[in-house]
Amino acid sequence: MSYLTSIKTFRLLPVLFLTAILFSCIDSNKKPAGVYYEIFVRSFADSNGDGIGDLNGITAKLDYLDNLGISGIWLTPVMPSPSYHKYDVTDYKAIDPEYGTLDDFRNLVEEAHRRDIKIIIDLVLNHTSNQHPWFIRAAENDPSFRNYYVWSSPDSIRNEIAKKKITFDSDNITQWHKNQIDTLSDYYYGFFWGGMPDLNMDSPAVRNEISSIGKFWLEDMQVDGFRLDAARHIYPSDRQTSNHDFWKWFRNEMTQYNPNVYLVGEVWAQAPEVAPYLTGLPSLFNFDLAYNISAVVNLKKDTLHFVERYLSIQKYYQAHSANYTDAVFLRNHDQNRILTELMDDQQKLKTAVSILMTLPGIPFLYYGEEIGMKGKKPDEHIREPFLWASRDEDVFRTKWITPEYSNDQTVLSLNNQMQDAYSVYNFYRKWIQFRNQSALMTNGILEQTPYRHNGLISFYRVYQNQRMLVFHNISDSVIRMPVNTNGVEFMTDPSVMLSEKTLYLPAGASVVLKQ
Repeated sequence: MSYLTSIKTFRLLPVLFLTAILFSCIDSNKKPAGVYYEIFVRSFADSNGDGIGDLNGITAKLDYLDNLGISGIWLTPVMPSPSYHKYDVTDYKAIDPEYGTLDDFRNLVEEAHRRDIKIIIDLVLNHTSNQHPWFIRAAENDPSFRNYYVWSSPDSIRNEIAKKKITFDSDNITQWHKNQIDTLSDYYYGFFWGGMPDLNMDSPAVRNEISSIGKFWLEDMQVDGFRLDAARHIYPSDRQTSNHDFWKWFRNEMTQYNPNVYLVGEVWAQAPEVAPYLTGLPSLFNFDLAYNISAVVNLKKDTLHFVERYLSIQKYYQAHSANYTDAVFLRNHDQNRILTELMDDQQKLKTAVSILMTLPGIPFLYYGEEIGMKGKKPDEHIREPFLWASRDEDVFRTKWITPEYSNDQTVLSLNNQMQDAYSVYNFYRKWIQFRNQSALMTNGILEQTPYRHNGLISFYRVYQNQRMLVFHNISDSVIRMPVNTNGVEFMTDPSVMLSEKTLYLPAGASVVLKQ
């Protein structure tokens, strides 16, 4: 598959995109929710030549993110940790030396805020590292820390030691782990791995620690919020009500430190299980929707009834919260990259991006998605280095891993894509700019339309007294559709035709129409 879209096919695209942006619906009284960008810190940008991405590297690339149209950044864990991914924390109030210092972090936040870009950080509360001082003291039976974790005698958990169902977010089948530090016979609970012992959230001391951690990052470090890892595993699966209550408590604590704190939770499950978490968390990642987008794009026909499924998810969510913010995305750091899932077909990727950018909520992009990076599990290979420029010219490229999927032979670097108006990068950028300048697109609700075609996804976006009509042709054929419209707001293909109230939508194309 060529990395460059055919110039012949899309020769008028820049003009049409610009025209669409100029005539988009702008509301100066309400700032759009914006588009967020997930950065796997180790792989993004290396500022000091040690081969590892760092905070100063991100700071150096803030102008790039600003130009892309990003309003917020989600940083994967930056706290000290023995692992490359850092989801097993050893100190909640520090920065891993591989990534920099607290001063480097303060500078990053200050520079991001100067560009009106928010910073949220991954906060891992389900578990710590087994090298965290709390756990070492607890494993040594220190009474001050023993209750920070969950312990049990082998007799009381005899039937549970090797019993576990695999979940979407973990393939670990052993939850109970033998204490290797002390001669005590007790086992400790660790949902994901023995190296990640679960914290005991029934302990007032642990709750106090968590509140203090949140205060540190919100008040002292001035972050704008948290992405909350493994939110449904704070308590075991048979204590879901306790999970919901925990997040109500957490939200109340955090809003004392920052009334505008943005909290977005990872609840990797289907909508009926996800929805009750909205009683505590105001925003959740919509995993159901992410899978539905890639599925319909791969199928090239809407046998899944995409809009109906979206509205059914919404119905579950609204039953628990009328004011939630949907966090919509295509893929993240725990999943095969979206282009790989779409069979390395860049046209499919563009169609998926078009669907994402026209949905309500806050779209999240995974770093490198905007240049068509590829990747397939194991996890290290869905977290490969960002390609800023050709290898010989790329001073910011990280080198902690030899990339298997995203390298100079498989992905065109950002610098090269920036110079091509028809690249994947510029496709993302123009969609983001259009969305950012449209209050209706960023704040409007989604409503069903009367248009029916198995190769078409269509819906209205409605805000205040305004309405737009959205069409996505997911098929391989031109679709002809009678429409009532006042003209084109935005299109992805210059061969889109609107003639005498009839729309001709080319294969893979999307269009936003005025109503």
